[in-house]
Amino acid sequence: MPLSVRSAIASDAEALARIYNYYVRNTVITFEEEPVSAAIMTTRVAEVQSASLPWLIAELDGAVVGYAYASKWKMRSAYRYCVETTIYLEQGREGQGLGTRLYSELHRR
Repeated sequence: MPLSVRSAIASDAEALARIYNYYVRNTVITFEEEPVSAAIMTTRVAEVQSASLPWLIAELDGAVVGYAYASKWKMRSAYRYCVETTIYLEQGREGQGLGTRLYSELHRR
């Protein structure tokens, strides 16, 4: 089954937390010190989507293998059209073009 990209839904929260928490536990890139729950991920997705910004899911063979989202960069008026993009992939999925596909889809929406 080919890779598909779609908008995040609440039931994705467990998979999002699982992917993200690998980076929380094993790297310093998240700047978080404690793993996050599915409930926290649900809130984060809702906040992004309520700002009319995309939160995308990459699925492969029916499993969530990565995600990407856009968030507001800064609150000042001069930055009103600026967003920061974030991509996380399931550990071991690097170098397969998943991040490139997510990034491309993110900027189309």
